Amino acid sequence: MAELTETTVPSSETVPEEPPKQQRTPSDFLKSVLGRPVQVKLNTGLEYRGVLACLDGYLNIALEQTEEYDNGQLKAKYGDAFIRGNNVLYISTQTKKR
Repeated sequence: MAELTETTVPSSETVPEEPPKQQRTPSDFLKSVLGRPVQVKLNTGLEYRGVLACLDGYLNIALEQTEEYDNGQLKAKYGDAFIRGNNVLYISTQTKKR
């Protein structure tokens, strides 16, 4: 069997530390998109686009100026919509079409 040896760095030598990286959490993302246009994709494949009014820890979502899309086609428009969090596949910001 090979013998394990311990290697130490003398205390006079310092190893430069990397500066801490700014990690963005999903919570940070959601806070940053409040009041902005978002796309919400449901487990069923339906997609809702609107302005994110509020959401909670269960991902229950309130949208304003909401549009419902099925396979990319506009199906309905709503003033306000409430989406239960367990139906949400993902939330993304809307990209501007050029």
